[in-house]
Amino acid sequence: MTGNVRPESMTRINTLELAEAFIEEQVAEIRAQVGSGKVLLALSGGVDSSVCAALLSRAIGKQLTCVHVNHGLLRKGEPEQVCEVFGKQFDVNLVYIDAVDRFLDKLAGVSDPETKRKIIGKEFIDVFAEEAVKLEGIRFLGQGTIYPDILESADGIKAHHNVGGLPKELDFELVEPVKLLFKDEVRCVGTALGLPANMVNRQPFPGPGLGVRCTGAITRDRLEAVRESDAILREEFAAAGLAGKIWQYFTVVPDFKSTGIKDGKRTDDWMVIIRAVNSVDATSATVEEVPYELLLRIRDRIFAEVKGVNRVLYDLSCKPIATIEYE
Repeated sequence: MTGNVRPESMTRINTLELAEAFIEEQVAEIRAQVGSGKVLLALSGGVDSSVCAALLSRAIGKQLTCVHVNHGLLRKGEPEQVCEVFGKQFDVNLVYIDAVDRFLDKLAGVSDPETKRKIIGKEFIDVFAEEAVKLEGIRFLGQGTIYPDILESADGIKAHHNVGGLPKELDFELVEPVKLLFKDEVRCVGTALGLPANMVNRQPFPGPGLGVRCTGAITRDRLEAVRESDAILREEFAAAGLAGKIWQYFTVVPDFKSTGIKDGKRTDDWMVIIRAVNSVDATSATVEEVPYELLLRIRDRIFAEVKGVNRVLYDLSCKPIATIEYE
């Protein structure tokens, strides 16, 4: 799929028939671009990279190698899930890389959001370059870039690790089969490709992962607070039947503390912010009206199970004026 501008004549993909036509077109384009070459793909397990992986797998089979990088910024249980689904249930070449310390050491003390994103993006590229040296014949880098990524990067709203190409010294050619699709279209294509429903309908997850939800300079204690509180939120929403009804929900732990009281003593701890929004294509979002009793139950679990937290807040901001993510 050439160019970074979606043609005005491009039909919105909202049926399986349209999705299947798109898949057929992309399979042909991928084969024409790649030929007998090999492709290295960053597989986070999110919707975009999973659909990209499925498309590439259908087009070129074992010419594709998927690399799952655990950078320490993933949600609880995600590395294990990715290895289970793609390593065992799907017949793909999967390489798992534990790079937690590498990423977190590079991010230590870095508070500027754009700098954080660029560090994460560069490290990803470096990891892939190192992996490509080990694998013979890698000429292409597959990426799950989608159209909102391109739009927001062009508008200067935020940098995306998978937008802007590769360093000149890196001899990879990009393969981005879903880069002109909106999120709802990506899901439709994923369904047509036969991906599991829980993967196709998985919440959007930013490339920098929890790094943009642990705002400011990332610390390991706040990162763990984000991971654990997010897991509680997802568990409680699922138990309440909201998992498939709310487009995106997550927690944020900002980089400042507030005064609290625990066991009769003053505390100086972090706060957890809950965000739950509805959207179709990520260009706008409305706030979900979560039942108050459910919010209280989530609050109580966070206080009981997450270390170093003394406040829980609910974000009422829509997009615009706020973005969906915090950084």
